[in-house]
Amino acid sequence: MTSTTAPATAPGRTRTRRWRGDLLVLGVEAALLAVAVLVGALLNARGAGLYADAAPLYATWRPHVGWGSPAALLVAVAVVGWGVRWARTARWGVLLIAAWLAAVAWTLSLALVDGWPAGLARRLTPQAEYLHEVPGVTDIPAMLAGFTGRILDFQPDAWSTHTAGHPPGALLIFVWLDRVGLGGGTAAALACVLVGATVAVSVPVTLRALGAADAARAVLPFLVLLPGAVWVGASADGIFAAVVAAGLALLAVRGRVAAAAGGALLGFALHLSYGFLLVGVLALAVLALRRTHRWGALLAACAGVVAVTAVFLAAGFQWWDGYRLVVERYYQGWAADRPYGYWVWANVAALLLSAGPVLGPALRWVLLAVRREWWPALREALPARSAVPPTGPAPGGPRFGPEAAATGWRAVGRLATPAAAAVRAAGPTVLLPLAAVVAVLGADLSGLSKAEVERIWLPFVVWLLVATARLPAGSRRWWLAGQAATALAVNHLVWTVS
Repeated sequence: MTSTTAPATAPGRTRTRRWRGDLLVLGVEAALLAVAVLVGALLNARGAGLYADAAPLYATWRPHVGWGSPAALLVAVAVVGWGVRWARTARWGVLLIAAWLAAVAWTLSLALVDGWPAGLARRLTPQAEYLHEVPGVTDIPAMLAGFTGRILDFQPDAWSTHTAGHPPGALLIFVWLDRVGLGGGTAAALACVLVGATVAVSVPVTLRALGAADAARAVLPFLVLLPGAVWVGASADGIFAAVVAAGLALLAVRGRVAAAAGGALLGFALHLSYGFLLVGVLALAVLALRRTHRWGALLAACAGVVAVTAVFLAAGFQWWDGYRLVVERYYQGWAADRPYGYWVWANVAALLLSAGPVLGPALRWVLLAVRREWWPALREALPARSAVPPTGPAPGGPRFGPEAAATGWRAVGRLATPAAAAVRAAGPTVLLPLAAVVAVLGADLSGLSKAEVERIWLPFVVWLLVATARLPAGSRRWWLAGQAATALAVNHLVWTVS
């Protein structure tokens, strides 16, 4: 009797275990967010200097609705209702165009919950923003040559907050927009939306180029209904995320020219934000996952990065000097008061609101894949210990020398092949989210990301969401609905600040 009933009940039990684990992680996320909000409120009441009224978000509590509210709800219903199924079956080119249009509609609708003037037209015009500096840039080479001299605060010609806190590439984007006749707050905000929405194209293109076509289709709806779209529309970080994603996509596709172009984009990204040095982790993961010509692509990409860096260097901007001065400027402001002991973990709560509640469960499935698939594949690929000759010196022999070095290199060579096999076994749906986790941890522990990470970490968030490809197919629509609900709740309950 047992033998006949067990198979019939096993699928149901498996589904129950799946949901139980995911719901447990969701509960941990909810608890973390609740504690972050409660502790943030208590610290604000005591005047602890969080400088974030709705901590862990850099926002103020202000429930409101706008004429973007019904539009956002309509987009969410359409994507949740039909997007998952359509993403599996639509022609690839048509799907990418539709994804970009849907992401634009979602981001614009969320922005318009705050109304046209506050949500878009005046969003990037405050004194702290880049647009404040655009009229004063009449000579771009002179601006680049003297950029670092204006980073520190409390001097007459100090840059405004956002301009000082980033390399000059960020300011250059808006200067270039102004030079081609797209100056002003409205054009800048729309550029952030239109360019930022391209992450819904670049990330799936990357996955498909790396041999994960089904994963690319599975992830796409989650990129369209990105909760972080609340900050993509409109902040420069939306453009930053798009530049990084496009650069990584070019590294993934075939051809050294594409790799060089990807390296150039990532080199420019280094001059958009100092924190994008951490994008190197993602870039190495993409190059390791390429099917062919990895070393050639690596050299081409490095050449692209060096070329862009050399242009800035020739113009008079030295990245390392800028970074040193930015750290000093950082602690001239609010960062000196914001407590590291709160933000080092509350940042994760803010990240959850930008990436959505699906993040924890999706990463759980990634870790399960590591344990069940990647680690066994690595162990099988590793040579037997007895087959690897000792790397140390022979008894009584010299500690160093040509023979010892040759022996060491042979051992490295024997390990290189199984390491490459392990990377291929992991695949992009495991390696890319884990690389993004490493980047986020580096940014968080550095102490240079205290608050405002819901928008600052957008370039990493979109790669964390690659983990959603690992979710059971039957649960994806429910998680997608939770993503949309998170974005709508955030946008209607608090007044976000870019």
